[in-house]
Amino acid sequence: MGSSNTGGKDDSGNAGGSDSSNGGLPDPTTRLYSEGEKVLAYHGPRIYEAKVQKIETRKKEWRYFVHYLGWNKNWDEWVSADRLMKITDENIQKQLALEKKLGADKHHKSGRSAQTKPKDAKMDKEEPKNNVAKGKKRKTDEKESISAEKLVKIQMPSTLKKQLVDDWEFVSQKDKLVKLPRSPNVDDILKKYLEYRTRKDGTMTDSITEILNGLRCYFDKALPLMLLYKKERQQYHEAVTNNVSPSTVYGAEHLLRLFVKLPELLAYVNMEEETMTRLQQKLVDFIRFLQKNQSTFFLSVYDGSKVAEGTTKGKEI
Repeated sequence: MGSSNTGGKDDSGNAGGSDSSNGGLPDPTTRLYSEGEKVLAYHGPRIYEAKVQKIETRKKEWRYFVHYLGWNKNWDEWVSADRLMKITDENIQKQLALEKKLGADKHHKSGRSAQTKPKDAKMDKEEPKNNVAKGKKRKTDEKESISAEKLVKIQMPSTLKKQLVDDWEFVSQKDKLVKLPRSPNVDDILKKYLEYRTRKDGTMTDSITEILNGLRCYFDKALPLMLLYKKERQQYHEAVTNNVSPSTVYGAEHLLRLFVKLPELLAYVNMEEETMTRLQQKLVDFIRFLQKNQSTFFLSVYDGSKVAEGTTKGKEI
């Protein structure tokens, strides 16, 4: 995730760090972008339209605080110049070519992949919309996004966002996989949460049990369809055999990916607003539980087993 907001000031207190005479600050003539400028920004493997909101200097280089146009400000982040490009015909063609290569429209009805979480990506909802490549915002996508946003919001803590970033880098960039079976597995984590809530509430409620059973069902159904990177598919077929439930094989790393997709999945559930609000509260509480036990539930380093030959060029989920 991007670093904390420093108000766009450099170490000398000057907005944008324009004083090149002050002890090693970058030359102001090397600043490539201006506040308020629309740019193209790399967001993992994709390129999106963004707007530079603030500028500062860090470690003698310019940093830019960008907002992805059409998306919640929770996605805003500090990036370096190598993540940005000017909006030119050439760069737009580069964006289009990259989108075509990733095949997002072919494999995702909405034209977005919510689960691919690249370097410096934000995980509290789906990836930013690709406005420039499409020429204009898709009205239907906006309606779908707004509808899902009204129904359920799952705010992802920054430490878990980083966990998702690391997860993406291990699989997509380093060709390393989570060693299976995981311990604790998803079932174990759900049971631990039930025990945690029972101790805290003094009783085991039917609603909690029902929600956890629903999460297990969603996970088992969603994993092979939308929670795996292509590089993980062969491992899945080897690990999940004889009608074994994925929730007994996979762990927190893949469970966390489910929470990225849940807003999209729940958008199609016919549920009263009050019921959805209660569900949202329970899901947020579960996320906090994962965060509290992050060092226990998640791997800090993947085991190093390499992706099978022939799959290293696979695209994201």
